[in-house]
Amino acid sequence: MVHPFRRGGTGAAGFFGFAVPAVAGCAGVAGRSRYPRLVLRAVIFDVDFTLSRPGPELGPEAYRRVGAAHGLELDPARYEEARLAAFEDLRAHPELVHDEEIWIAFTEDIVRGMGGDADGARACATAMVRRWEIHANFDLYDDVIPVLETLRGHGLGIGLISNGQRDLEEFARHHYLDVDVAIGSKSHGRTKPHASIFEKALAALGASALETVMVGDSYEDDIEGARALGMHAILVDRDERYPGEPDRITDLRALPAALGLTPSSWGQPREA
Repeated sequence: MVHPFRRGGTGAAGFFGFAVPAVAGCAGVAGRSRYPRLVLRAVIFDVDFTLSRPGPELGPEAYRRVGAAHGLELDPARYEEARLAAFEDLRAHPELVHDEEIWIAFTEDIVRGMGGDADGARACATAMVRRWEIHANFDLYDDVIPVLETLRGHGLGIGLISNGQRDLEEFARHHYLDVDVAIGSKSHGRTKPHASIFEKALAALGASALETVMVGDSYEDDIEGARALGMHAILVDRDERYPGEPDRITDLRALPAALGLTPSSWGQPREA
């Protein structure tokens, strides 16, 4: 079946009707709708910090260990500040072309920001980038599989799009993610928020922008990128950094309610 975004009434109306969801067990829902009644056919997810988080082999202590192997003394306490500064530098590439050199430079910025301002910084950064390509170095959040099962049970198409060096199809298989399409910027050649990576996922899902919701943690890449195409978008704000964003959840378990899905409708087949 296809699921209409509900308007008005009571119960699980979703962000895309006039009512705020009120479903027991779906904590973290915030916001009100600005969208008209439409049909929901698919949901597209970002990956990093939406469905998965880097494990210990990609964290501050890992930087310290890899740095030491390259003759650098990196301070784990400076990691978060260095990472945020590196993101600002990354946004200085508005062409949005996937280029491995950009990811190495991004990681080198982190290394230097942690105190590794020496000749070994680039080699250290390259070694860390290779770790980001290993699927086992990422852990799924514990709310991911149950929510994907709920969406699949309701007959919705599910897609993944992500910026980064990994093969996203292999990543999905490694983590047993039941999805219809997985498009990484490495294979696609463009990074979010470039319109083409969203459009490729929509085409693979057989859904229009107006029939699809984008779910992600990056306001610039995921939310603004999707909305520029006319897609609905829900921000996953696990760290509660965007309290003023109307279409926001702080836990993925809130997503079915935010979409207006009701328990009584789960498990119904999807119409062609």
